Amino acid sequence: MDFIDLKAQQRRIRPQLDAAIARVLDHGAYVLGPEVREFEAQLAAFGEARLALSCANGTDAVVLPLMAWGVGPGDAVFCPSFTFAATAEVVPWVQATPVFVDIDPETYNLSPTALEAAVEETLKAGQLTPKAVIAVDLFGQPADYPAISAICRKHGMKLLSDSAQGFGCTLNGHHPLHWADATATSFFPAKPLGCYGDGGAVLTNDQGLWDVMDSLRVHGKGEDKYDNVRIGMNSRLDSLQAAILLEKLKIFPEEIQMRDRVAARYNRLLAPSVQVPAVIAGGTSVWAQYTIETDDRDGLATHLKTQGVPTAAYYPKPLHRQTAYRAFPVAGGALPASDAAGGRVLSLPMHPYLDEATQDRIVEAVRGFNG
Repeated sequence: MDFIDLKAQQRRIRPQLDAAIARVLDHGAYVLGPEVREFEAQLAAFGEARLALSCANGTDAVVLPLMAWGVGPGDAVFCPSFTFAATAEVVPWVQATPVFVDIDPETYNLSPTALEAAVEETLKAGQLTPKAVIAVDLFGQPADYPAISAICRKHGMKLLSDSAQGFGCTLNGHHPLHWADATATSFFPAKPLGCYGDGGAVLTNDQGLWDVMDSLRVHGKGEDKYDNVRIGMNSRLDSLQAAILLEKLKIFPEEIQMRDRVAARYNRLLAPSVQVPAVIAGGTSVWAQYTIETDDRDGLATHLKTQGVPTAAYYPKPLHRQTAYRAFPVAGGALPASDAAGGRVLSLPMHPYLDEATQDRIVEAVRGFNG
């Protein structure tokens, strides 16, 4: 049993993938080739954005907007602690300061109430300037963008949607970019829309932002590639990965529906035994993970392993408790919801092609421990 079965999808579209790869091998434009431009156009259309800019990985996709906005020394960037390190690690890259904020215990996403308090606390301290918020679409569902964006507008902050796990999610029928200034995503193979290597992208409606990020991703290029007009980086998407992603994007809307059916069935079958995930009102999750809560997470994980069921315990040590991040500000001095989630959540196998027989095995194994 696979935690995420990438081969099932590959079997479905292998002829199309082979043909797409062959076209790249034939024309030989391996970096920023025609497939990259086509993929950027189609990705923007899917995400209801004017523009999309591809890059080398999802981490670069988070830092590129910060660099382009001029976030730097003395600036505060507010982000959750219950997330992968990439969300916060890019903030010190630009010499700004991450301020860790607690999550909503129901959705695991950034709490607007905690965010407002964190901003006010930062303003009162007077040492940092609130500059940006990074809201994470954790496990596949959208953050509370209407509330978060209102706080950003009130305080003149940029809003970046870190949709590495949640690209394709919607809230009240809209993608996160409806509220955010930019959306970053990752095409790491295990993501709902993943390639066969590393890759990432930023979506925006701001042509000026796109232009600066386009320069930054190619060493700070100007009109003349030998006259670099800013300090940049090397963060380009390979044409082979773009070709693969073009084929995957064709079936992505259907796969989101398939993931939702799998999750809904999990909820029906598991609700009596464990705490099943809750999705924000009006939200559609892409279910990058299906994550339950239980009092004895480690015991359940050990039991499931004996039953041949793989699991993953994400973020057992939230960022504010990790060695590299302990010196950064923690809003309110403590993040109780983040700490609680770190000890209780457990993710079960989830992918669009999870058949009912396999899912029944997983459910029975969970019930065997918690029933």
